[in-house]
Amino acid sequence: MGSSFKILGSGAGPGVPSFFCECRGCREARLDGRHCRTRSGALLRTDARSYLIDTSPDLRFQLLQEQLDSIDGIFLTHWHYDHFGGLGEMEYYVKLDRKEPIPLYLPPTAVDSFRAAFTYLQDILDPQPWEFATTYNLGHLGITPLPANHGVETAGFLIESEKAKLAYFPDTSGLPEATKVKMNAIDWLICDATFSDFNWFPDSHMSMSEAIELGQSVGAKKTVLTHMAIHYSKPVTVAELECRLTDVPNVLLAYDGMQFNLLRGVR
Repeated sequence: MGSSFKILGSGAGPGVPSFFCECRGCREARLDGRHCRTRSGALLRTDARSYLIDTSPDLRFQLLQEQLDSIDGIFLTHWHYDHFGGLGEMEYYVKLDRKEPIPLYLPPTAVDSFRAAFTYLQDILDPQPWEFATTYNLGHLGITPLPANHGVETAGFLIESEKAKLAYFPDTSGLPEATKVKMNAIDWLICDATFSDFNWFPDSHMSMSEAIELGQSVGAKKTVLTHMAIHYSKPVTVAELECRLTDVPNVLLAYDGMQFNLLRGVR
């Protein structure tokens, strides 16, 4: 069976377009749906099983887009609303179809927050605190939470097959040295590029240029910029972002639906 990683959402907290915003980036997205960005999340598929990485408030739309009819597990990077807000979408799937709780791997410090916020999901989701640097075996893939820099306890996930290595860090400000060590021979680094220009939150996020520099520093074969909020600071369009990358090798803009083959790697 194939193994793949797909970006379900490539936007930051406000999404693109935002309902309240008329900047040129949001206007571009309203005119051309290809430039819309739902809130960040990803889908990992292997051995005919499907795992979510984060559950954004846009999850229902994302699942319908992918025509998914089953979820076998959920991994959360951290406990911020734009990354966990879609958990409630699992309620009726479990009650009406699956009939058993879904494993929910989440930060140890988020377990109490989950129980307090979602009292009605206690028989829907089975919270299991992940451990940094512990690899969870998902058939032909391994997924390992590694520390990120984001204020609250946050992981990125290193996903490995026999042929490829992919790291997903949608919310981070650089990477701790211990995490960088694990990036050796990484095929794809998919990382936080929240800000197109000036970084408002340097302790939590990265700008586009900082993300590119991070990819170069760890020797990533390809760096993919995600979690983008194109109307923070100076609004920018996708066309302008792509123009900036014309002469920057091995750097790509993420988009909703972007897929990576984990049985092949970068060639």
